[in-house]
Amino acid sequence: MKILLAIDGSKFSEATTQAVSKHNPTNTEVAVLHVVEPLPAAVGDETRIYITDIEAMRQAQLKRAEALVASAADVLRPAGFKVTTHVEEGNPVTKIIDRAAAWKADLIVLGSHGLRGFERLLLGSVSEGVARHAPCTVEIVRVPAERMAKAA
Repeated sequence: MKILLAIDGSKFSEATTQAVSKHNPTNTEVAVLHVVEPLPAAVGDETRIYITDIEAMRQAQLKRAEALVASAADVLRPAGFKVTTHVEEGNPVTKIIDRAAAWKADLIVLGSHGLRGFERLLLGSVSEGVARHAPCTVEIVRVPAERMAKAA
């Protein structure tokens, strides 16, 4: 079985790694994917905020992303899973779907909500987009409300 685990560092994302770890590791490959969204050069028309060193910020994002996927792999490998890690840049929905299709994943596992504030308002826009367009089965992992309250 091939499982694409899409993570973003949120509590929901942590729950996805735990959900995958409950699968049978025998003959199971897991590709851990984190998608870094491009940084905007400016925000808004009237209140422009210029980022002077966007490349340094981008590199810092990529470094954090590499650490994030490595951390998930460190949980799954000792359980017996064959794990690869991937960091990509672009639109999360598109990149997750494209990676799943190219790799011929049997299952995509991702959290019901993302890490970022605005995306939280959209209540799972990435998971909804992936579920609608994925080339395979999608498992959307939720975190119980009482567990989220304790984490806050």
